[in-house]
Amino acid sequence: MERKNEWRDDSALTWSRFLGIAFLGIGLWAWNEKGVLSNISSITDLGGFDPVWLFLVVGGVMFILGFAGCIGALRENTFLLKFFSVFLGIIFFLELTAGVLAFVFKDWIKDQLYFFINNNIRAYRDDIDLQNLIDFTQEYWQCCGAFGADDWNLNIYFNCTDSNASRERCGVPFSCCTKDPAEDVINTQCGYDARQKPEVDQQIVIYTKGCVPQFEKWLQDNLTIVAGIFIGIALLQIFGICLAQNLVSDIEAVRASW
Repeated sequence: MERKNEWRDDSALTWSRFLGIAFLGIGLWAWNEKGVLSNISSITDLGGFDPVWLFLVVGGVMFILGFAGCIGALRENTFLLKFFSVFLGIIFFLELTAGVLAFVFKDWIKDQLYFFINNNIRAYRDDIDLQNLIDFTQEYWQCCGAFGADDWNLNIYFNCTDSNASRERCGVPFSCCTKDPAEDVINTQCGYDARQKPEVDQQIVIYTKGCVPQFEKWLQDNLTIVAGIFIGIALLQIFGICLAQNLVSDIEAVRASW
């Protein structure tokens, strides 16, 4: 059975399984460090998005696919191989559906992205992983807030209300600050009182463009690369489904000849 041997020689599924275990381990370790495992109810305490979920979901999916594909091929288990192809097909269908819906309902997606970012701005100080994710996003896309720096009024530490006693009042996180190439050390206080300045002066100190329009601009500038990545992933998924189905057919054909 030549196809069977080719499947066994392919180590991609084995690596997928080990990477899945690694991602799951990182996610569980992060939750343990934050005390989530000792208090499961704290999972729902965070008002924003917990980046640890990315590791857990991606790791879980990779482990399931790797386990079903590897064990199914090695043990000639048609049930696991069919499960592998169906599960991979569902993921492919969900990706395709998400792509079509994102193209058709662009305004709705933009509103949801705006709501998602602002919801996480509120929880900026509640979780260190979320804080690092927001800082990375604002530094990478050179943006501040969802549609502008004033979105940071949603955070209790940065809002400009008179009752706010925080030193960060009317400020922004350091990741909103424009970078000086001559500075080797990050000034974490560079955003203090930034939004109390006139708009012309703000543009010198901080990024005034929001992350939603900056993300749209980045997507347009890198549309070919993004499309190529998604097409490559889709082709790999289709190839995996076809390979699994061919192996199932070979196994059933051999069993039928007994």
